[in-house]
Amino acid sequence: MTFPCLTTERLLLRPWRADDLPAFAAMNADPEVMRHFPGCMSREESDLLAGRILVHVDTYGFGQWVIERREDGAFIGVLGLQWIPFEASFTPAVEIGWRLHAAYWRQGYALEAARAALGFAFETLALDEVLAFTVPANLPSQGLMQRLGMRRDVHGDFEHPNLPEGHALRPHVLYRLRREDWA
Repeated sequence: MTFPCLTTERLLLRPWRADDLPAFAAMNADPEVMRHFPGCMSREESDLLAGRILVHVDTYGFGQWVIERREDGAFIGVLGLQWIPFEASFTPAVEIGWRLHAAYWRQGYALEAARAALGFAFETLALDEVLAFTVPANLPSQGLMQRLGMRRDVHGDFEHPNLPEGHALRPHVLYRLRREDWA
C-alpha cells in the first residue's frame, strides 16, 4: 500500500518531504508545543524522530502525515497513526497522535485532520480500534479525543515505560475508539 494523501475542506495530509524538516524541528523546539513532553528537541533529535516516522511508513504503509493548509501550503504540524512502539497491557495496538505549531491551535485543524485519519484507519486499514493517550494535564488533547468520540479507559491508564520511575510525565490517560462507534 502506498501512503496516500488525504484532503479535507482546509487541509492536505501528505507524505513527508525533505523540506519539512526545518519546520518540524522548529515546532519540536518550541517550549509551548513541547510542554507535555519530556523536553524540547534539538535539530538532530527532531530529524531522528522524522526518520523513525518515515521507517514506520515504509514498514507498514501508514504513519504520521504532514498537515499542510491548502490555501497557502503552510506547515501546520503532523498527525497520524502508528503501531505503539512499547509493551503495555493494551498492545499491540495502533494509536493516533498529533503535534501542531502553537500558531494553529484552537482553529479546528487537529479535529479536521484527525477525522480524516480515523476515516482512513477504519475504512481503508479496517482497524477494529484506535487508541490515544497523553498526560493527565494535557486537557486540550483530551478534549480533542472526546470530540472525536473516543472514550476514556480509566482501567487502561498507565505509566509510560519510556520515562523513568517518578518522572512527572510518566502517568498517562488512555482513550479508545472502536470502529463500530466511529460508524
